[in-house]
Amino acid sequence: QVQLVESGGGLVQAGGSLRLSCAASGRAFSSYALGWFRQAPGKEREFVAVISRNSGSTYYADSVKGRFTISRDNAKNTVYLQMNSLKPEDTAVYYCAADLRPAIVAASYNYWGQGTQVTVSS
Repeated sequence: QVQLVESGGGLVQAGGSLRLSCAASGRAFSSYALGWFRQAPGKEREFVAVISRNSGSTYYADSVKGRFTISRDNAKNTVYLQMNSLKPEDTAVYYCAADLRPAIVAASYNYWGQGTQVTVSS
């Protein structure tokens, strides 16, 4: 089992940057694929990015491709989401998630953090 805690959210102007972190506790962090999802008010949770266990593979939603970068540091049990060129439509609560296999569907993940709010002002 793994516990996840996100941090790094906040208020930023359009065009700015934020880096989200998700720290994991529990065993075998390196055994898990890690994903980032987001949920805006009144909308369903949507996929943002995913990274494989050994960082060999990453995949992004079209809406963030070229602006966001997912990475992980297995020695620190942490996954990151670097967000550049932020837009107001990126405003949402951002969640990290973990499971044994990488996926872009939220229902595929068994472990979730509590979320961190990102607000992008125009």
